[in-house]
Amino acid sequence: MRIKRPIYILLCLSLYSSYTYAQSENTSRSFRALIDFTGEFGGDAVAEVYYTDGDVKSVHAGQGVSIGIGGEFTVPKMQKLKFRGWIGYKILTVRASNADMALTRVPINLTANWMITNNIRIGTGLAMQTGIKFDADGLGDNINFNNASGLMFELAWRWIGLRYTLMEYKDGFEETYNANALGLSVSFVFPN
Repeated sequence: MRIKRPIYILLCLSLYSSYTYAQSENTSRSFRALIDFTGEFGGDAVAEVYYTDGDVKSVHAGQGVSIGIGGEFTVPKMQKLKFRGWIGYKILTVRASNADMALTRVPINLTANWMITNNIRIGTGLAMQTGIKFDADGLGDNINFNNASGLMFELAWRWIGLRYTLMEYKDGFEETYNANALGLSVSFVFPN
């Protein structure tokens, strides 16, 4: 009787560990890490910079480059359906001899994607941006914008995608700026 109990416990533990290992194998294939690089342009001018040589540069609300990290979840029973989510940092800098101005924000993106083929992906989802700020570096007024949200659409081949974001910024004076952006994204998921 005393020998049966330890054998029973060992048998249960081995079955449980086999089950846990099988579950972790499925999870590792369903969830993968994501790194995203994007360059975008578009939107209304939120500021203009005048140079001493007469040149003028506009700072557009949707323009900038970003890097983000997150994950991709593949629905186990529907391998063509993938959900992606990532958070990043987006910046547009304007440099002058006496100042470095920047429009910065923190994008948070959640998308649902459908694999048309093994290499072509279409996606749509929610794009949010927080901490939206234009820093004039002492040459003018800084501008803080309210958090913004909008829609994102993407068509991608392998790891290169064409992305369009619909968004609007609102500053502290309730003035609105079109922040729509068209961009090129490069995203990698791992492990493969």
